[in-house]
Amino acid sequence: MALYIKKGRVIDPANDVDRISDLKIENGQIVGHALALAEEATKDDVVIDAEGKLVIPGLIDLHCHLREPGGEAKETIATGTRAAARGGFTAVAAMANTTPVCDSQSGVEFLLKRSKETGLVRVYPIGAITKGLQGQELAEMADMASCGAIAFSDDGKTVARSDIMRRALQYSQMCERLIICHCEDDDLVHEGVMNEGYWSTLLGLKGIPTVAEDIIVARDIMLAEATGASIHIAHVSTAGAVEIIKQARARGVDVTGEVCPHHLALTDAAVEGFNSATKVNPPLRTEKDRQALKKGLRDGTLTILATDHAPHTTEEKAREYAYTPFGISGLETAWPIYWRELIEDKVLTVNEMVAALTVHPAARCNLPGGTLAVGAPADITIIDPQREETVTLDGWASQGKNTPFLGWKLRSWPIYTLVGGRIVMKNREIVDEL
Repeated sequence: MALYIKKGRVIDPANDVDRISDLKIENGQIVGHALALAEEATKDDVVIDAEGKLVIPGLIDLHCHLREPGGEAKETIATGTRAAARGGFTAVAAMANTTPVCDSQSGVEFLLKRSKETGLVRVYPIGAITKGLQGQELAEMADMASCGAIAFSDDGKTVARSDIMRRALQYSQMCERLIICHCEDDDLVHEGVMNEGYWSTLLGLKGIPTVAEDIIVARDIMLAEATGASIHIAHVSTAGAVEIIKQARARGVDVTGEVCPHHLALTDAAVEGFNSATKVNPPLRTEKDRQALKKGLRDGTLTILATDHAPHTTEEKAREYAYTPFGISGLETAWPIYWRELIEDKVLTVNEMVAALTVHPAARCNLPGGTLAVGAPADITIIDPQREETVTLDGWASQGKNTPFLGWKLRSWPIYTLVGGRIVMKNREIVDEL
């Protein structure tokens, strides 16, 4: 039995393809694409009518938190991957800040095993840089790389010691893996809970200055330049960080940066009213920073879009703003938020936005996917660019309901997600059975 996707606008930036075409899928792979190919379909085949829709490589998220093991009240691999499928993602890279921390071969193997047992999309483990995320001793990087870790990060914490970070960058080259940097000067962050500025003063909340991010971005880039290593800056949020990355890339440093939906769509003004769903790390910044991120995407300084999906329980997010945990549940609204901020605001072309969510993250971590080429895995997302929905919790797949976008009316939504040729989301609903 074959599966055909009929008359869609096929966009494959990896191969410079943008045309109306049919796709044919067999045995989990793309086996052909040409106009009118679906006319070959027999009564036993499945045909998806994609006329007026975008047919793109499955979205790849290089930055999410699945919480398992240890945080199953917030999210599990099962629920997190279903949230990913509903958001159009066919692959996610899971950060290491679980309990216990994914800092050893056994931690990577657990994640891969559980993902195979309960996951709905592909899950790629990211191993910790340091043991227990304590920043004092390197984790078992070579062992983790050998059994499937695609990168290393202490995300959620900064590797404060420069000697440890330098050594990690040197080891990462031997392992041929990327270092993903969480950039905050902890002494400057201290007990801050939002961006330092007008709104933190008005609301009486302790602020986090932008320079706390900029300093560590500069340090990590300098260390990467000194060692010749490759690094990726997670959740870039400040105008200063964008400029530092831009200058480094101009010098030939192998550094990339990612942007998250909330930093493009919101500013620190959203904290007014003390909605705990707006508390995120790094914090929502100013309009100047928001526009700098867009400019960085437009000029190619920033090349990857990620979610930093960070689910929490309703009880945790019901606390006072200062005591509620940082994080936004972002997988299910990422695409339409990006569409609103980047396509409707004419920051990127559709092809450029697709590339930032597919071929660029795949290339950065040497992952399969990110293309619709014949012979590639049939990881495919179909988008209805005209579909409008108001964000509600109806049908919400993640256990984390902590989204600041409730009530927003957004256009352009994923309507099909296929992983290895299997339909896992159809018409905004999860499909669990083969």
